[in-house]
Amino acid sequence: MSKKTLIGFTLLLLLFFNPSEVGSSNSTAQKQKTPDNPSGTGTLQKMIVASGSATMDINLSRLNGIDSATQKSETLHFGVKPESFFTILVFNNSLRGPQPGSAMALIPQSLAVLPASLRESLKQLVVEKLPSGAASDLAVRDGKSGLVFFNINGNLYDYDANAQLLTIREGRLLISKEFASALGRPSDAGSVVGKISVGAAMQPIEITQFVNGEAKSMVMPPLRGGAGAEAPTLVPGPDVIVGDLPELEEFGAAGTQVGLAVGTDSCNNGDQPIDWFQLPNNDHPVVPQNLYRMSGGADNTERFEQIGQSSVKHTFFALEDSVCGACNTSGCDTGIHLCPGCSDPYVASLNAGPDLGSRAWINPFTGFFPQNPNPNDHSGHIHNGVSHRIIVEVNDLNTQLNQGATYFAEAAYITPHEYVWCQANPGQCNQYNNASYRQYLVSGTTNFTFSPLGNTVRMQPAIMAWEGTGATVTQIEPDPGNDGIAFVAYKVTPFEGGYHYEYAVYNQNLDRAIQSFEVVFPLFPPILNFVDFHAPPQHPPWAHDGTVGDAGYSSIPWAFTDNFTSVTWSSETFAENPNANAIRWGTLYNFRFDSSAPPAPSTANIGFFKTGSPITVEVPAPLFSDATPTPTPTATPTPTATPTASPTPTATPSATPTSTPRPSPIPRSRPTPRVRPTPP
Repeated sequence: MSKKTLIGFTLLLLLFFNPSEVGSSNSTAQKQKTPDNPSGTGTLQKMIVASGSATMDINLSRLNGIDSATQKSETLHFGVKPESFFTILVFNNSLRGPQPGSAMALIPQSLAVLPASLRESLKQLVVEKLPSGAASDLAVRDGKSGLVFFNINGNLYDYDANAQLLTIREGRLLISKEFASALGRPSDAGSVVGKISVGAAMQPIEITQFVNGEAKSMVMPPLRGGAGAEAPTLVPGPDVIVGDLPELEEFGAAGTQVGLAVGTDSCNNGDQPIDWFQLPNNDHPVVPQNLYRMSGGADNTERFEQIGQSSVKHTFFALEDSVCGACNTSGCDTGIHLCPGCSDPYVASLNAGPDLGSRAWINPFTGFFPQNPNPNDHSGHIHNGVSHRIIVEVNDLNTQLNQGATYFAEAAYITPHEYVWCQANPGQCNQYNNASYRQYLVSGTTNFTFSPLGNTVRMQPAIMAWEGTGATVTQIEPDPGNDGIAFVAYKVTPFEGGYHYEYAVYNQNLDRAIQSFEVVFPLFPPILNFVDFHAPPQHPPWAHDGTVGDAGYSSIPWAFTDNFTSVTWSSETFAENPNANAIRWGTLYNFRFDSSAPPAPSTANIGFFKTGSPITVEVPAPLFSDATPTPTPTATPTPTATPTASPTPTATPSATPTSTPRPSPIPRSRPTPRVRPTPP
C-alpha cells in the first residue's frame, strides 16, 4: 500500500512510540527518538535513488516575464542521476520522509527557451530537501553554485513499498528571491510558474533492525543497479555501446498486450567522439529495445524466446555523463557528439515514446537511414498504450502462467558513424558490439513491475544468457565487411520418452535478413512427435512506416516442410512478398521439435531474404531410432503459446534485392566466425 504524505509532514514525528520510555526517570535507559532511531520494533531502511525521471511543466510566458493573453507552456523532461543521495527513511514499509539536505541530480533530456541563468545551469540542477521549518519543503537549485531557482510547495509523497517506488507529485514551482533578482524582476519572487513531478526507484543503503527502540543489527547492502564502475579500455575509433540498462517499466496496455520500455545509458567505448546530431540530421544513433524469456523443461532453461520488440528511439543531445568511467570532453564539441569515455542517459519514460521511429528505415550494418522522407513521421495514425513500445503479450509475463521463467531486456545503439569510420580506417570497425542485456525479475499478472537482477552484461546480445545454461551459440557472418552478424543457438533436452530439440536464430545486424532454416538429418529420417515455431509480437503498420506500401511486415508463421532427409521452416521469399515475415535485424525466432531419437552431429542451412547464398552451421539433429513411434506432426506447425500479433517494422529493403533459393540439404562451407568482444 502506498502512503500519501503532505508537504507539511514532520520528519520528527515518530510512529510506534514505546510508552515505557516516555518520562522515564532513568536517564541511561531513556532513548533519543529520531527518524534514524525510531521507538518501536521493526525494520528501518535508509534508501537512495537507484534511477528515476522528473518533469517540469513550466509556463514559459510567466517565466520569461512576457505579459500575453496567450500563455506558452512546455514540459521539460529530466532523468534522475542513478545512485543520487536523495535519502528517504522507510520504517516497516511506511514512508517516514526524506532527510533534510539530501538531493537528487537532474539530467536534462529536453530543451526550451529559458532565461540565460537557468539555461546555463540546466546540466547541474538538483532537487533538494530543505531543513525542517523552512518555508518550502523542496527546492530546485544549481548543484555547483547553490543558486536556488525554484522553491517547491504543495507537493505530495507516495511510496509503494512493493516496488520500492517514490513519487513526488503536484509540487508547485515558485520563483525564488535569488532567481527573481537575477531576472531583474524582484517582484516576481513567489510567483507560481509551473509544476514538478518525480518518480524514482529507490534502493536501500542501510537496513537496521530495532527492538523496542534499540538498534539490534545493521547491514549495508550493495547497490543493486550499477553496471560496474570500471572504466572501459577505449578502443580506436568511435564505439557506442550500451553501458547500463537501469530500469524496465510498463507504460500502457491495449487489448491483450502491454507496452514496456527499458532505460539505457550509452557509452562511448572509443577514443574518438561519436556524432550525435539531432533529427532532421541523420548522423546519430537509433535505439531498439527487446525483451526475452527463458523457460521450459525441468530447470526452466529449455528454450530462449523473444517476446517483445520496440520501434527505435532517435537520439539527441549527448549529456557527457560518466556511467562507464572517466569522461573526456577535452577538444570535443559536447552535445552534438558523445565524447570519448562519456555516457548519455535515456530513462525508460523517454524510450517509451510513443514517438519512436520505424525500424524499417534503418540499415543495421551501415546505420544509414534517410533524412527525407522523415524516418520518425507519426502523422496519419493514432497511438495507443502499446504503440511503438516493447509490445508484449500479457500472458507471456503473467507470473502465474510462467512460474520459474527468467526475463532479459536488451537494447542496442546503431550508428552510421561507426560504419563510415570503419570504411576510412580498416581495422577500427566497431559495429559488432552494440547490444547489451540485463536480467529482470517480473512481478504481476495483468500489470507488471520489474526489478533488475545482477549487472548489465555489456557488448553481448541477450542470446548469450542462454549459453550460460548449456546451450551452444554460434556466430555467423555471411559477407564479412559488407553486412552484419547473426547467431544460431541450440539446446537438446532429454525428457521421459525422448528429446526436445530447440533452435534459436538471432539476427543482430544483418540487413539481408533470414528467410529459411533447415535442419539436416544424419543417416535416416527420424520420427518427430511435435513441431513448433515462435516469433515475437509485431507492431501494426502505420503511414510512413518505411515498409513497402506502408503495409507493415507480415506476421504469418513460417511454413513447415518435411523433406524426408531434412525439415525446413520458411517465410515467403522477397520476390513473393517484400514485407514477408523474415528474421529482420534485432529479432530472434525459434524452431523446435520432439523426437524419440537421440542427438547426433549434423548441420543446419540458413537461407537469406534479400540477397546472398545460404550458409551452413553445425547443429545436432536426431539420429534415426527404431523406437516405437508416437503420433507424427501435421505439416504445419502448431500455434505458439502466445499468438503473434499484427506486423512490426524492421529492416529496410535493399536497393536491388534478389530472391533467395531454398537451401538444399547439401552441407556448404562455413565462414570463420568473428571473435565475440569481451565485455570491459
